[in-house]
Amino acid sequence: MYQVNIKEGVQLDDYRSYATLVPAFNAFYNEALLLKRSLKDRKIWMINSTEHGGGVAEMLPRMISILRQLGLQADWLVMETNEQDFFSLTKNIHNLIHGQPGAEITAEDKALYERINKENAQQLTKYVQKNDIVVFHDPQPAGMAQEVKKLVDITAIWRCHIGLDFSNPSTDTAWSFLLPYLQHYDHFVFSSPEYIPKGLSGNVTMIHPSLDPLSHKNRPLSLHKLTGILNNAGLLTSSHPHLYPHYQHQVERIQPDGTFGPAQSGTDIGLLFRPILTQVSRWDKLKGFFSLMEGFVELKKRTPNDSQDRAQERIRNARLVLAGPDPASVADDPEGKQVLQKLIEAYVGLPDELKEDVVILTLPMNSPKENALIVNALQRSSYIVIQNSLQEGFGLTATEAMGKRIAVLTSSACGLRNQVRNHIDGRLLQHPEDPDEVAYYLEELLSNPKSVEEMSFSAEKRVLDHFLIFQQLTSWLNVFHKVLPAEVRS
Repeated sequence: MYQVNIKEGVQLDDYRSYATLVPAFNAFYNEALLLKRSLKDRKIWMINSTEHGGGVAEMLPRMISILRQLGLQADWLVMETNEQDFFSLTKNIHNLIHGQPGAEITAEDKALYERINKENAQQLTKYVQKNDIVVFHDPQPAGMAQEVKKLVDITAIWRCHIGLDFSNPSTDTAWSFLLPYLQHYDHFVFSSPEYIPKGLSGNVTMIHPSLDPLSHKNRPLSLHKLTGILNNAGLLTSSHPHLYPHYQHQVERIQPDGTFGPAQSGTDIGLLFRPILTQVSRWDKLKGFFSLMEGFVELKKRTPNDSQDRAQERIRNARLVLAGPDPASVADDPEGKQVLQKLIEAYVGLPDELKEDVVILTLPMNSPKENALIVNALQRSSYIVIQNSLQEGFGLTATEAMGKRIAVLTSSACGLRNQVRNHIDGRLLQHPEDPDEVAYYLEELLSNPKSVEEMSFSAEKRVLDHFLIFQQLTSWLNVFHKVLPAEVRS
């Protein structure tokens, strides 16, 4: 287990420089000043399984930085193990919670899970002290609380970012495994009430994930900064001078033969000129990459090449960008390489004339700042942003696009329909695994730019009103206050 170094970053007063953020920030700040009083003598710890990759790792640095700027003590620890079988097991649990068929959880799996959690719990006791509040994120560290509490009197909260709005044998298997470990927690936080499993009742709070509007992934970019980032990342070629050097680690693009190569090798992607349809996600089989690509290809095949119709010309010029992290950089997701390889194989099998219109990018993770800026620039270069997830705990990639005034096409997975209103902020697919339905919605959006523009304005307001980090931190401060002993709260 190791402690993550958190940079202070954006200052609280910086948010007041943006007129659109002032109402939400002021409401948060005024309430935070009251709630923090009872927490001044307690330290808050966040525990998860990876420093890089995924929404949790992205949210924690800003949450902790803001808590510190409020005058509270807060830190982030990452659990560690060299046994890859542990992450294969927890990925299996992750898939089961999402209702997917998976491997049976054996007695050997249970022993492995408990051993890794116990080893990390022993490390954790070197950091925490009596009365500290410790938040454990997702299934990987869920088994720690019972071990830590044997040695240190902490308040333990389990934060689950994933879930499914119905149950089946797979979900039952996962929750049957986890529930014995969850009995040792004092409070629970879920993203949606539909995700709460049977066997957990009371002491539960709903908190939506959120975005920091001034983070590198979400902050406004001028036209010159946008084109500069694309150029520095290898996504845009230009003979003009630029202020900053190229990033040391460049975006790579899957070549027609399935190998990795420079993003601008072959045909120019056309990020600044074409209608770009973008999905940015981890390489996960639940993210709907395959049916999205198949639907896009189907749309291209049925669009005539000789029509002068403006909508059909827009479809002919459209390109699909599928982007995700270098899978080797995400330690707690061993399936990433396999999913990407299968996607590459499907891409290689496309007709040559369609390979130019499907762009698969792997984004370097060596610098979190550069990675975030690349995603920011890709989203802002997009006509629409897609999140075709078969299941989705929340889907911050959709939130990020909406906050940038970009309309979205998403599935109706619970986490996504909790934020995207159909026909208002974007469009909701009912069957994301159906390529024909994907093609239908892509054609609709490409044919109706005025409707897309109207939805984009609504999407931005939706995020400003409900999904900024200020709303999330207000909820967390209320949870921290709630779990304190009654005599401290009074």
